[in-house]
Amino acid sequence: MKKIVAGFVLTAVSLFAWTINGMGASFPYPVYKQWIKGFYEESGNKVNYTATGSGTGIKEVAKRHVDFGGSDKPLIPRILQKAKLYQFPTVVGGIALAYNVPGVNNLKLSEAVVEGIVLGSIQYWDNPLIVRYNPNAKLPHKKIIFVHRSDKSGTTFNFTYYLSKMSSLWRKYYGARKLINWPADKQGRSVAGKGNFGVSAAIKTNVYSIGYVDYADAYKNGLKMAIIQGRDGRFYTPNPESFSESAAYAGFSLKNDFYKVIAYPKRGYPIIAATFILIPQEKTDTDKKVTKFFDYGYNHDEMAKKLGYVPLPEGVKELVRNYWKSHNIAP
Repeated sequence: MKKIVAGFVLTAVSLFAWTINGMGASFPYPVYKQWIKGFYEESGNKVNYTATGSGTGIKEVAKRHVDFGGSDKPLIPRILQKAKLYQFPTVVGGIALAYNVPGVNNLKLSEAVVEGIVLGSIQYWDNPLIVRYNPNAKLPHKKIIFVHRSDKSGTTFNFTYYLSKMSSLWRKYYGARKLINWPADKQGRSVAGKGNFGVSAAIKTNVYSIGYVDYADAYKNGLKMAIIQGRDGRFYTPNPESFSESAAYAGFSLKNDFYKVIAYPKRGYPIIAATFILIPQEKTDTDKKVTKFFDYGYNHDEMAKKLGYVPLPEGVKELVRNYWKSHNIAP
């Protein structure tokens, strides 16, 4: 009898289970993958998420081709209203400058060096500005290969937003964008990768390369990550602790649909980013399934922490839940 009852319960759960589909940012994919697995095991409900990049995520949810879109670039309220979308953050993470230089560990990069590498004025690993903060490293006279995203990317947007805040020259000539024609492209010393995983793979396979990639992907691939100078002049190692210190200055608000770019804070690791979810305003029933899934994620901080992400503070989670309630999309 117990076996029959158990079988009945499993059948009933499968009958009422549902599936939702999402697409977009690759930056949060590792943690979403863990949430998806745990959510399915607990509820029987299935979530499909394809990491295609923030640009695709915004485009596909705006066209209603998916139930939710992921983007590391938040949309301003005016654009959200035009596209009839809601928006909320999920986690905070760090963007690392991962590098592949044999024999060089604990590489320190000052703001002047980061600026020089991305603008193309620093092209060799033994440049005096790099040597200054790495006097004991055996830096080779080899060209720096710069690895960047090939697709429209929220990671690129957040990295170039940081560059715009940190460097007046970068701000003057380039600004913050999802897709950039990098100076290294013109100099013939660049490699492009699709998605954060593509950038990680390119760094791993190209000796003397450096590129920007989310911490989770860099960590998973065993890449060496540079120690970066922050806005306060101190040098910070990319890790969950330094990301947490930086995230304390995020300042999310309900008033503007959580629009906030948090890179280059007053203190802490300088290249951090929040990632966001976009959902259609008119699909209330489906939106409740989406928020149910992300509420599961909010309740499982351990999954995010294990992968090197910073969970949202409890106060911000409550703001998001109130946002859901105000729009009648709470699970």
